[in-house]
Amino acid sequence: MKNLKVPFSPIRFSNNTLYLLDQRKLPVHEIWIPCRSSAAVWKAIKTMVVRGAPAIGITAGYGLYLGIHSFRGTPKEFQTKLFKEARYLDSSRPTARNLAYALERILSKVALHRDKHIDHLKKLILDEARQIHVDDILICRSIGEYGSKLFQAGSRILTHCNAGGLATSGYGTALAVFYAMKEKRIPFFVYADETRPLLQGARLTAWELHKSKIPSTLICDNMAASLMRAGKIDGVVVGADRIAMNGDTANKIGTYGVAVLAHHHKIPFYIAAPSTTFDLKAKTGKDIPIEERESSEVSHIQGRQLAPTGMKIYNPAFDVTPAKYISGIITEAGVLRAPFQRSIQKIKECLGSK
Repeated sequence: MKNLKVPFSPIRFSNNTLYLLDQRKLPVHEIWIPCRSSAAVWKAIKTMVVRGAPAIGITAGYGLYLGIHSFRGTPKEFQTKLFKEARYLDSSRPTARNLAYALERILSKVALHRDKHIDHLKKLILDEARQIHVDDILICRSIGEYGSKLFQAGSRILTHCNAGGLATSGYGTALAVFYAMKEKRIPFFVYADETRPLLQGARLTAWELHKSKIPSTLICDNMAASLMRAGKIDGVVVGADRIAMNGDTANKIGTYGVAVLAHHHKIPFYIAAPSTTFDLKAKTGKDIPIEERESSEVSHIQGRQLAPTGMKIYNPAFDVTPAKYISGIITEAGVLRAPFQRSIQKIKECLGSK
């Protein structure tokens, strides 16, 4: 993994400890949180120390290993413990598909070697978690390569929330497109939505873009329509947390509105996501669970109260963009186009090879 260069490495594992860059503290402080148990990993995912679908999946893989690495008991008790830990970690956040995918992938690997000694299975689990981490780096680079071909020199591109290195193994999905364009020395410009209520665009995407010296401007969420009408945006690229088999896509709340605006102004709107974000069991967006989070995330910013005490608050973390508003889905298998029911068959082949 040391030879795989990434702009940022928000996840590190060594000496039975998972280190996570605390994304709640960015951009002011760069603090690393050590996790030495599955409970610590569960809390880190739930409280958004780590966020972004691919990053959550990688973290859960390591978390599963931390949940069983010190286990002592019979093979039957080990299997019981392993599945209990997997269910526990899976309960941390409901929308991101990569979380369940990583756990299912490791459990399937163990099932193929269930007759092996427990120590062998522990090593296998850690090796598979590490492989999921490495795979994501390679996948994100492929996404960046395909996405970089979609835009001409001088393109002005809008992104929403954070789908960069911080949300993945370190290279990003939507921002992988920007990193690839920069590496190719293709001139371009980025507008980053602030992304209420937790300001991932203002705190995280802006931090990545500024640190990477990518020409960019931060805007409030309600400014996108005005910029589109003025002809200042040539395309939109966002990430995804779960994609249904018809192309309907769940992403950070506000993505749906951006997609509708782009459609109205005839601006291409792209999703960038790895095959692991596709949910083979979700036929449409109606089958995607939407997480609702604490009201304090809306009523407060960085601990400062904005809304009246006792005010009712609705806080869904995600929304679903219908496939009809999506120009293409950028994956490691290429750019998928409508009709998505047909093009998504490529993703089933990718998942089948893992």
